[in-house]
Order: sequence, then structure tokens, then C-alpha cells
Amino acid sequence: MTGTALELSTPYLRLAARAWGPADGLPVLAVHGWLDNAASFDALAPLLPELRLVALDLPGHGHSAHRPPGTHYHFVDFVPDVVAAADALGWSRFALLGHSMGGGIASFLAAALPERVTHLALIEGLGPPTSNPADGPDHLVKAMAQMNALTHKRLPLYASIEAAIQARCEAGGLSWQAAAILVERGLQAVEGGFRWRSDPRLRFVSPLYLSEPQILAYMERITAPALLLCGDAGYLISRAYMQERYARIARLCIHILPGGHHPHLEDPAPCARLLRTFFASTP
Repeated sequence: MTGTALELSTPYLRLAARAWGPADGLPVLAVHGWLDNAASFDALAPLLPELRLVALDLPGHGHSAHRPPGTHYHFVDFVPDVVAAADALGWSRFALLGHSMGGGIASFLAAALPERVTHLALIEGLGPPTSNPADGPDHLVKAMAQMNALTHKRLPLYASIEAAIQARCEAGGLSWQAAAILVERGLQAVEGGFRWRSDPRLRFVSPLYLSEPQILAYMERITAPALLLCGDAGYLISRAYMQERYARIARLCIHILPGGHHPHLEDPAPCARLLRTFFASTP
């Protein structure tokens, strides 16, 4: 089930989305990971029928608009995009469900606007990636070089949809079925084959990373009840620095599930059981 297509007009960009569930259900805004799209929640959303779940295509992803020429995709800039989507839906208070980068965005939104977030559910994501502060100048130089080279860059062209699915499987360790769900929404037909809809600038190194102390300050500001689902073979389980992030969130519950970085897409039923109980709780 792919949900109902939505288009949201915001002060910044046109955003595409998919919606499931009754209009009077608990409003949940779902935010996908880097280079994914709203279809990331296609397998999970039908298992949460009591929710009004709206899954966004973030700017530069899926069917949403791209940022203007000459601009970067800074992590923190996605936060006002998600707030603008909630405003366009008429939601003054809502729950968040974020995967990977979307989990990082959701955690920052919950910290910045705690009065608007009723629940914070995260899958394989909590805060943004960080880097060694000493590498900051090199990142800025590389980001500028990538931007300048964009007009000459040859983008991948796939002869068939199946070839694109295979590339997505190899890049992210996804099963064919899971990759096909994402690729269907993330691909566009062009002369000679198929290309990704996503903005190629999304692949650039960030010109500026937040430091870990800055990220921890956001974790401390999260007041909503929070649930984090991690795959036992996922990204977070092996990152020791995440332990300090967990410790800074007052009302965080963590569950480890079998699977990798996309447990909600590869095996959604265990995620759905935990999420149904969590969203049914009264903050």
C-alpha cells in the first residue's frame, strides 16, 4: 500500500508526501533517511492503521523540489522544512517518526520545539554525524570544489529499472524487495534510460559539521517521550559515542531488533508492534 499522494506548499519549497490512516488519527510526521524517500515507510505505515501518518519527501529527494542553484543541503536546514510541512498540514502538535538522517532531523526538531512534539520515535538515527573539528577547513574546500565541478559531472545513467535496483542493493546492503520500493519513487525516465530524481548535491561532503558537544546540547533539550529502534547489524550499534547521546535524553527507551539499517522496510512487523504501543501512550 503506497498511501495517498499529497503536495504541500511551504514558504520555502514544494514538498511531496504520502499519507495513510484516518484524518482524526494521531498525527505522525515521518522523515526518511539520506537519499531515500517517502516510500521508506510503505511497508510500515499499513501496520499502523490508527495513525494519521504522513511521510515526507525531504527537499532534493523523491518528488519534492530541489534547493535553488548555488546552495548546499545543510543538515540543520531540513529542520525548518519539516516544521513547514507540519504547518502546511495544520498540525500544531504532532508526533515524529524518523529513520537514519530523518531520525537526526526529528531529534533536533524535538529539541528546538518541544512544545509541538508529542512523541519522538527514531529508527537507526539520533542526531547528525560529526567529524574531527580539525578537518573543518578541508571539508569546506572539498564542498566548494564539488559544487564548482557539478556542471561537468556525469550523473549515473541506468539502462533499466532493474539495473538501478541492483545498484541500490549494492550501495546500501538492502534486499531486492526493499531496494525496489525506494527505487520506484526515486527514479525518473530520461533519454537513454533512467536517472535518480534526487539532487546530486545531496552527495557532497558537508561544508560544516556540528561538534559533538553541540549535538549533546540538543539531546538534553528533548522532553518528549522517545523510542529508539536499532538493528543488531545496523549503524548505531557499533558507534560508541552514541552512548553519551542516549544518556542525555531524559525519557528514552531503546530496543534492539534483528536486522540492519532499514528494519522498518526489511521486516516491519517487529517495528510496528513497538511503535503502536509507544504512540498509544499518553505523554
